[in-house]
Amino acid sequence: MNTKPLFVILLVGIFTLSACKNGEKEHTQKSPNILWLVTEDMGAYIPPFGDNTVKTPNLSRLAKEGVIYPNLYSTSGVCAPSRAAIATGMYPSSIGANHMRTTSYTEVTGLPKYEAVPPLEVTMISELLRKEGYYCTNNYKTDYQFKAPITAWDESSPYAHWRNRNENQPFFAVVNFTETHESGLFEPYGFRQIETRHYKSGHRNYKWKGFGKSHAKNRMTEAETPVHISKETKFKVPPYLVDNEATQRDLWKMYNNIAEMDKQVGAILKQLEEDDLLENTIIMFYGDHGGPLPREKRLIYDSGLNTPMIVRFPKKNNAGSKFTNLVSFVDFAPTLLSLIGQKPPKYMQGQAFLGKHQSKKPRKYIHAAADRFDGFTDAIRAVRDSQFKYIRNYRPEQGYYLPVAYREKIPAMQELLKLKEEGKLNDIQKQWFREQKPKEELFDCINDPFELVNLADKPEYQNKLQELSNEMDRWLTDINDNPSLSEKDLVAKLWDGKNQKPVTADPIITIENNKVVITCDTEGASIGYKTNPKAKSWNVYLESFKVEPNNKTILVKAHRIGFLPSKDITIDISTLNNN
Repeated sequence: MNTKPLFVILLVGIFTLSACKNGEKEHTQKSPNILWLVTEDMGAYIPPFGDNTVKTPNLSRLAKEGVIYPNLYSTSGVCAPSRAAIATGMYPSSIGANHMRTTSYTEVTGLPKYEAVPPLEVTMISELLRKEGYYCTNNYKTDYQFKAPITAWDESSPYAHWRNRNENQPFFAVVNFTETHESGLFEPYGFRQIETRHYKSGHRNYKWKGFGKSHAKNRMTEAETPVHISKETKFKVPPYLVDNEATQRDLWKMYNNIAEMDKQVGAILKQLEEDDLLENTIIMFYGDHGGPLPREKRLIYDSGLNTPMIVRFPKKNNAGSKFTNLVSFVDFAPTLLSLIGQKPPKYMQGQAFLGKHQSKKPRKYIHAAADRFDGFTDAIRAVRDSQFKYIRNYRPEQGYYLPVAYREKIPAMQELLKLKEEGKLNDIQKQWFREQKPKEELFDCINDPFELVNLADKPEYQNKLQELSNEMDRWLTDINDNPSLSEKDLVAKLWDGKNQKPVTADPIITIENNKVVITCDTEGASIGYKTNPKAKSWNVYLESFKVEPNNKTILVKAHRIGFLPSKDITIDISTLNNN
């Protein structure tokens, strides 16, 4: 698709921002709003991408009015590492975010709780947008493999909403939908309750409840569940699963959950239209990785990495078209900056696929990694081009299947395990349960979309094998990823050999030339402040600022990603010396 004309049109609406005032940028003209609609555990199981099993009128409308991206790939087959890539523009295995649940399962790993520690110049993309004057909100999901600094969002909560921003301020809003999550296949099955809340503006908004041990309590009984697709439907089962009653029911749940998620997408789009913002907003819909079924989530086959994306541009630019180039989650952060006219920083490992600073060269490869998932560790790396995928197994002596307890709550998974013990799985279904795995794998993802036939030993594919192997070596060196490094040694590396989690230094506040100056001895720390301690949001400190006469105190906090935050420092301004 020739996308150049689209970006010229888009950038007409991106205007210059004025100088700073009180540490925030003041707008003289509107910039485009950006809305992310993010679902979980989502393969390409919707009509715009060729699966017509269930109707999704709202997503189908987005696709009709927008551009579809069939070749988007996550950097991991699970959510938190992938979210780290989206938030920073960095590969998870380059910053210590590759092991799922770095603050949990310490009784298994024997390690202290730790977080990813990116290089000191790395800042969350939402904070970078805040620095450019955007009102940034996030609904519900906050697991980035590190605690977000207080400067990351204007508001991050189930009730965060663009309607809370200042008039004419552009917004970047992330709305997360949880209905399609893996836990939506558990029994007892039902849809999550949705609560509403009145805002001071008189509007209403949705709140999505979470998961966890009490997930069943937050779900309606089956009798109360609205049926979106008939139970009599005969679903097409991927060959790595057993086609039986349990799997058919899980597929029924999966498609019902997609239909419910589509309704929630429609509710958000309706709010956007009610606010007359649709045609000044770039809307992106995508999933946080591949599908929820067994041998999908957590794996780095396409079933675990590939997720659909739809982008709707103002005025329906390029409506109904398809962008077939490869896109990786590490490309999201630089693309956001490119869309608002900002050049992505050099530390970002992705490349912009939209906007003023769109990369001149299309992406040739995507990369992915699989390491520890909950209490079970492996070490796998993958690289894929437009047709072939190369996988390198760093623990070939270890079987593929990891007995993750959470996944084993899925009835279809329980059926696989039961039939395995009974010796009733066919050769394809048994592949996942091999006691060992080859050091190298090569798959033709077009002619073998389920990645079942390993071509690594085929003479006619040795040139492709070598090409992708060389590309993997280049990538690993470039991002400083050592897949053989133990998690214990990784923590020591992140903490610079210390045995205690690093702490962000307390900020220092002074008055210079009648302006407040804030510094922090921890390089790379973000600094937030409030001149009104009761204010909901923390201001991002950009440069020295004047304090209004009625402000008598200032609240300050510093936080470098991966470190413990500083203490909250409350200062009586009258006690500061004016140098």
